Amino acid sequence: MAGNTILIVEDNTIQREGLATVLRQRGFSVLPAADGQEAMDLLERSDPDLILLDMLIPKEDGDGWWFLKQRRQIPRLASIPVLITTAMTVASKEWANSLGAAELIRKPIDLEPLLETIQRCLGHN
Repeated sequence: MAGNTILIVEDNTIQREGLATVLRQRGFSVLPAADGQEAMDLLERSDPDLILLDMLIPKEDGDGWWFLKQRRQIPRLASIPVLITTAMTVASKEWANSLGAAELIRKPIDLEPLLETIQRCLGHN
């Protein structure tokens, strides 16, 4: 897992920085973004190996749906797996897949299942 870069798109500063700290401790490089627009700006100059995407960002032109729509329009970004993180109780893996995401993790995030899912998304089974 070490050496992979993960883009974290999360509006909650505490959650974003907490995830970043844990992932850095596990050897990942981390690109933090507070919303979809900031994430798209980061993606202009870097290609992460995985994107952790919070869907419920209170910004119409920067929430998870907006980000996924922008991502679909740029072919080089389509190959980067997206792992949706959400507290929405109605969300399912099938729903996430229908949006173009590889996986879904529910909030509050349990660290071990998150790390296992990241490994799976990165092909480190």
